[in-house]
Amino acid sequence: MANDSFRPADPAGRAFNLDITVAHPARVYDFWLGGKDNFAADRDAAEQMIAANPEVLPGVRANRAFLGRAVRYLAEEAGIRQFLDIGTGLPTVDNTHEVAQQIAPDSRVVYVDNDPIVLAHARALLTSTPEGDTAYVDADLRDTTTVLEGAARTLDFGRPVAVMLLMILQYIPDSDDPWGIVTRLLEAVPPGSYLVVSDTAADIDAEIVAEAARRYNQRLGPVRQTRRTKDEFAGYFKGLELVDPGIVVLPEWRTRPKPDQHIRAYAGVARKP
Repeated sequence: MANDSFRPADPAGRAFNLDITVAHPARVYDFWLGGKDNFAADRDAAEQMIAANPEVLPGVRANRAFLGRAVRYLAEEAGIRQFLDIGTGLPTVDNTHEVAQQIAPDSRVVYVDNDPIVLAHARALLTSTPEGDTAYVDADLRDTTTVLEGAARTLDFGRPVAVMLLMILQYIPDSDDPWGIVTRLLEAVPPGSYLVVSDTAADIDAEIVAEAARRYNQRLGPVRQTRRTKDEFAGYFKGLELVDPGIVVLPEWRTRPKPDQHIRAYAGVARKP
């Protein structure tokens, strides 16, 4: 059980005024992963979504496994040494820099999130091999200028970068044009860069996922979930070269899913030509 009296401070020691009556995606996700950095509102939203969609917990684990497979592919096969991980969430096992630097110790990783609790735990993300580097940018995905300016202090945008957007674009409504956000991020990186995306699906068991999203949005305050179809998901990769096996259900990307797995989410990795 999390401590609802917890008040985080950022790495510089500043205290935050945190509204713990409103759920936040990073803390809901932390609860699903078995973490302790969440509050009653987060746990309530998480439990409501589990009730509507019991596959949410396997889905969270499948997304974490996808992150590991994607980063290993990029580091081992594609030769990528720079990663921009946006919508990082709270630190857990096998974070992006840990996976990448096990393969290529000189990998450089920048994490981006806008949750005060994630910022308070940023030290756990800022451990690096001597050859590589890690950094954290406190910014909203929609503010691409701040994201890119902050990342440029650690990453060399003259060399390929893997832009990673795992389970984060669902929190960007159509009115904020998530496809345009992805385009702006990809415009900032050179050819040979990669885009990695996973996100919830609207067209797999549509009635079940619609009810899950409804319950989630009732308790998430201003941060609401928008599930999208496979065609809408494919729009993120417009003009890019998809890596085999293309856009697939999340646990099917470069692995054989368990027979009883039924994950209502998509994943894909693509190269900027």
